[in-house]
Formats: sequence, structure tokens, C-alpha cells
Amino acid sequence: MHTDWLLPDLVFDGESLCEHKALRVKDNAIEGVYDASSAPEGARRISGILSPGFIDLQVNGGGGVLFNAAPTPKGISAIIAAHRKFGTTGLLPTVITDASDVMEKAVNAVLAADGLAGMLGIHIEGPHISVSRRGTHAECFVRPMDKSTMLQVERLRNADIAVMITLAPEAATVDQIAYLASLGAVVSIGHSDASSDDTKRAIEAGAKCATHLFNAMSPMLNRAPGVTGAVINSNIAAGMIVDGIHVSDEMIGLAMRARPVKDKMFLVSDAMPTVGGPDKFNLYGVDVHLENGRIVNDEGSLAGAHLTLAKGVHRLANVVGIDRTQTLRAAITVPSNLIGCTERAKIVGMPLNDLICLDADLQFTGFLES
Repeated sequence: MHTDWLLPDLVFDGESLCEHKALRVKDNAIEGVYDASSAPEGARRISGILSPGFIDLQVNGGGGVLFNAAPTPKGISAIIAAHRKFGTTGLLPTVITDASDVMEKAVNAVLAADGLAGMLGIHIEGPHISVSRRGTHAECFVRPMDKSTMLQVERLRNADIAVMITLAPEAATVDQIAYLASLGAVVSIGHSDASSDDTKRAIEAGAKCATHLFNAMSPMLNRAPGVTGAVINSNIAAGMIVDGIHVSDEMIGLAMRARPVKDKMFLVSDAMPTVGGPDKFNLYGVDVHLENGRIVNDEGSLAGAHLTLAKGVHRLANVVGIDRTQTLRAAITVPSNLIGCTERAKIVGMPLNDLICLDADLQFTGFLES
């Protein structure tokens, strides 16, 4: 068997950021992590941090492709390729609120692409959301939870494909939430104007996540904690868009420090086709464009994000001020564990072509060169 040794300055092994470690390579994968003294002379030295790639659970598009507009295996492949250039090695293509046939096509595409490198499942964001908190989601497609969506989730879970489904507690019953959770779907609370009490009931029923914390949800007020306050006080996971646009850096830091349980906050890009693609695209028949780092529609409202997880990681560590280990866990370990892909966060067993390099400030510098 082919054997080699790597000596990076630092290793993120999925749990900790470690110094003085050597990685033994067998068959183009990491066989084990050892003390640096175990490495033979001539071991390959690597400057900076060596880590598993980023995991993104909310990706609407990339490379000029919007998943809603191209719900096909080819569309998924293009999105994966666009984000891989920035260090994301696993993602959930995300279909947002749309007609039932669009969701069905998206599900068919994911089923057909099962096993595609980099595709970890699917995120169904809407259409079972609050009209008042729909954001850029088209109001004409917003509707209460229905049998059609239940069927699509059943199809995916029967094929053992990871599913995250964003819904508003006011658009689904607790029994429906409990059933989705019993299937193994990750029910995520989002685009909701629910009260804190209704949010808690959804969590008790089986919701285990919240979608882009602070955005498109009832805010936290002194006498009305809303979805935001209920989520921060809970032990469920919560995604966050760390671009300095969707949420202020101060609020991101506050939320991360306030959570009662560690390792529950994770980064998402909420990326649109502009990542690795042109600066405009069509959404619901309306042109959407990139303007000063913001993706906006004709009304000037935010319509997703022009963000890579790599940028979010760098910002979380260097602007928000979260320590490097916690930042990497939020970009790799927490999302991997949430959807049951725990191996994506472990450096032992990781193929060499899925290892990324970062500098000391967590700036993505590229993939490990073979």
C-alpha cells in the first residue's frame, strides 16, 4: 500500500485545532493522526491549517444556476462545482417556496443524483411558511403543510437521503412536525412570525433546528421573545448567515455567547447563483442583481446572499471574534452532525482531495495538492 506522511502547522481534526501532529496517509486518505515525532524524515510539510472541507446546509445556487430553475442532477453538479472552488466539499441544494411540481422535480433530481460527490441531501425551504415573514419567497406559492410535501419527504427518507425542511410553526400542526421528525427529517423553524410559546411547542414536537437565525422570523423583544428568543434559549441548532449584511456582527456574537448548549450554531451561505456566476439572475420571473455585495430584487429587498462559507468562516473568526476552533466546528462539525454525516467532519478517513488549507486567520487558501 502507498504510505506517506503530512506535517501541517496545525490540524483541525473535527474536534480540536491541534499542534505538533503528523498525519499518516494510506490509499489517498488519512489513516491516522499521530504525534509529530512519529513522522519520518522527509515527511511533507504544510504551512497553515489542514482541515476537512466546509459543509453548507443552505445553498440555493451557484455558478449561474438556481436550483429552483434547474432542478436536475446537472444543475446540482454545477452548484456543487461552484462552491467547491471555495472549499465547500459537501452541501444541501436548497429548493425554496415554489409550485408543487418544482419541489417534486427537485426531489427527483436528488434521488437520481444519490451518491454524487458533494451532495449530502436536500434542503426544502418553504412553501409552508408565514406570508408576513416570507422574505423574497413568492406569496402566491405559500401554503399550509400538505400531503404532497409529506410524500416527497417520505420518498427521500425511504431512500436514506438527508432532508432538512424549513417551515413555520403556524403553517404546520404539531402532529405534522412530529411525523416529519419521526421520518428522520431535520425540521427547521424559519420564515415564521410565531410566538415564543408556539415555537417551543414545535421544538417539543421534534423541530431540531432554526433557519438563518434573526432573518425572516419574529424578533426578540422585552416582553415577546418571538422565534428568535425561543431559539436562542433552546438547545436546538441554528444556522446563521455571517456576511455582515443579513445580521450585524454584534448580534451574531451575542447569540453565540448566549446559547445554553455549545456546538449548536452553524454557518450557512444561503448562496444564490452569483457565487461563481454572473451578477444577476431570474427569480420568479423577476430580475435579481448583485449590488454592493447584496443580492436585491427590484424592490430593493434582500434575495438570498452572495456569500461563500469560506468568507463566512473568515468573518466569524476575524470580525465577530469567535475563536478558531469554535469557528471551524460551526462550519464543519455542527452541520455534519446535524444531518447525520458525521464522517464529513472527521479527518481520519478523509480522502486527500477533500482536505482544505487555511492560513492562521482562517482564510481559505486552497485544497491540499496531491
